[in-house]
Amino acid sequence: MFASDRASGGLGIELLHIGEGVAVARMIVTASMVNGHGIAHGGYVFLLADTAFACACNTRGAPTVAAAADIDFVAPAHEGDALLATAQERARYGRSGIYDVRVTRGDELVAEFRGRSRALRGADSETGGGAGAEARS
Repeated sequence: MFASDRASGGLGIELLHIGEGVAVARMIVTASMVNGHGIAHGGYVFLLADTAFACACNTRGAPTVAAAADIDFVAPAHEGDALLATAQERARYGRSGIYDVRVTRGDELVAEFRGRSRALRGADSETGGGAGAEARS
């Protein structure tokens, strides 16, 4: 999936690690990603986190998309900063999942992202879940 992601590729995002329910992606903040305040536009930080989230939630085999996501910006990023997004699966139930992504610059937290995923209809689910899980999603 990541190899076909032209949006992430066009921004120079690199996939550094992928495993079952986890992914790590890296992006360098370029001059074209900086807003009028001289800091990285939040949309680019979100996109990096969303890319790591997408990679992590697609490690189970079933094609999976975002159902919702939100982000808390903790510290600004600047041109030249190397940002690392580390995605971790927190829960899976039926066709749904919850993933947390930490965006960091070195040891400093830049943003916290939470994504909620949904496997596409007809995709197999390793966790089962049945009607009860469907009602909760």
